[in-house]
Amino acid sequence: MPTSFVRTSVRVSIRALHATDEQAFIALARKSRALHARWVSAPSTSAQFAAYLRQASGRIASYRGYVVVRNADLALAGVFNLSEIVHGVFRSAYLGYYGFAGAARSGCMSEGLRLVLDTSFRDLGLHRVEANVQPGNVRSLEFLARSGFTREGYSRRYLKIGGRWRDHVRHAMLAEDWRALRKR
Repeated sequence: MPTSFVRTSVRVSIRALHATDEQAFIALARKSRALHARWVSAPSTSAQFAAYLRQASGRIASYRGYVVVRNADLALAGVFNLSEIVHGVFRSAYLGYYGFAGAARSGCMSEGLRLVLDTSFRDLGLHRVEANVQPGNVRSLEFLARSGFTREGYSRRYLKIGGRWRDHVRHAMLAEDWRALRKR
């Protein structure tokens, strides 16, 4: 299995998704349905995986997808996506994420998020990373708060998920916030 890690920390690394991840990814997505089915639909068929692989491959300038990999066994722990990446005077992106069952509450996603934020601010030159979470997704809201994101507002009927327009709570991390957190 190819590795080509983008960034590595003590317990996890992040890298691009590979075609060779398909079997493990789909199995984990299916196993994780109960964990996050109300919030996100992870690719769980070969066709969905192929579409996600095309999008996450980096060929689209406004999108980057990363898998979080445990260093000890190279198992997939979760996913982070940066979408709607805009450069110029805005230098911003939206962050999406989900962890796989078996990695929940292990700290792998927290460590992976630090790597994604390092990549966002250092390598991609972004100034702002925004995450929008449905108000009922308490674990995700707590995850962002623990990670140092600032709550910025509430967006009514913000995204259409599961056929319905859903409210979201807006959070953001700015490059200067990230630098201050990294110094601690």
